[in-house]
Amino acid sequence: MTIEPDAVADLIEEHLPDAVADVTAPRIHDDEDEDAHFAAVVVSPAFEGESLVDQHQRVYDAVGDHMTRSVHALEIKTYTPEAYAEHGDGALADDLREAGLFPVDEA
Repeated sequence: MTIEPDAVADLIEEHLPDAVADVTAPRIHDDEDEDAHFAAVVVSPAFEGESLVDQHQRVYDAVGDHMTRSVHALEIKTYTPEAYAEHGDGALADDLREAGLFPVDEA
């Protein structure tokens, strides 16, 4: 059973309050497209005050049963909106602004 990166991102965004997720598939196993390896960058104000372990557990919980069926590995980077503004790569900035989670740059 396979799952697409966008479907993994949708699961995360559906289960985490105000989350914006970007999921890529840097490696997919060749045998029948199983054992997919994914990388997720997730930004949510729900991570405020949580340990990194708890943040990652929330992402695993959001992916749910897919972790045992169609996702072989999930590399996770989590941020609050403030932490992403300071440490993120900026790739999600437009999505975060659209969701009202990222300050608008003053130019």
